Amino acid sequence: MKNIDSYISNHQFDIIDITDDEFNLIRELIYSQSGIVLSDKKKSLVAGRLQKVLKQYQLNNFNDYYNELNKDKSGALLTELIDKISTNHTFFGRENDHFEYFKDIVLPELSKIKIESNNLDLRVWSAGCSTGEEAYTLAFIIREFFKNNFHKWDTGVLATDISSTVLSKAMQGIYDGSKFHGFHSEWKLRYFKKIDDNKWEVIPEIKSEIVFRRFNLLTPKFCFKTQMDVIFCRNVMIYFDKQTRAAVIQNLYDTLTDGGYLFIGHSEAIDRTQTKFQYISPSIYKK
Repeated sequence: MKNIDSYISNHQFDIIDITDDEFNLIRELIYSQSGIVLSDKKKSLVAGRLQKVLKQYQLNNFNDYYNELNKDKSGALLTELIDKISTNHTFFGRENDHFEYFKDIVLPELSKIKIESNNLDLRVWSAGCSTGEEAYTLAFIIREFFKNNFHKWDTGVLATDISSTVLSKAMQGIYDGSKFHGFHSEWKLRYFKKIDDNKWEVIPEIKSEIVFRRFNLLTPKFCFKTQMDVIFCRNVMIYFDKQTRAAVIQNLYDTLTDGGYLFIGHSEAIDRTQTKFQYISPSIYKK
């Protein structure tokens, strides 16, 4: 067996280091295109996540990679970069109190208003949907709430993310057992079909109720055909600086109907002196 020190020495050439200047160029590009702020501490993370990309394109250093990013008119390389850098950790039932509030407070309130106005249309947006657990859970809750009257309503969940990779996984709707910790066991039986001992797939009826789209929250103005009644934008703005966060919050406000609700992550907050949103409780706001 080879000596481990010799093995490491012989394979040091496989690691492509990133200089401070190269890191600054790449993180400024990431910030300008996605709003994600990377601190100096993220230098090794960026270098590590991009090693395979440089080798795939046979590039010798990060400066060459940066030049390729700027030359690529298709935007494919930039999309790939954002995919590699984005953090997409989620699971069914994450920050579950939001889902309980949506079920117990928001849906009864909004459905009553809509019935009185003879407008049986409900639009929910999962912004920063990652691999889809949040969007599917919202669809489950809506079905459970309306029960036998579900067919009378025009409901829909829009699920967006900047990462094409996670959107592809979300559309597949296939999850392993680790994603179901604390999840309703009866919902798992009702809304999933078992693939094998550790994989379950969302049933087609639920998939058909969700529209998955790639969307960048840095878009100057959100232009959707209809306004949203509820927006879940959780654990996304923690990566933004104050200026970017303020712009996104204003766009979210403009996208909501009057009386609509915004849910953000528990570790996030909105400066109440700088927004028109009405504070309901930590991480829950109303237009």
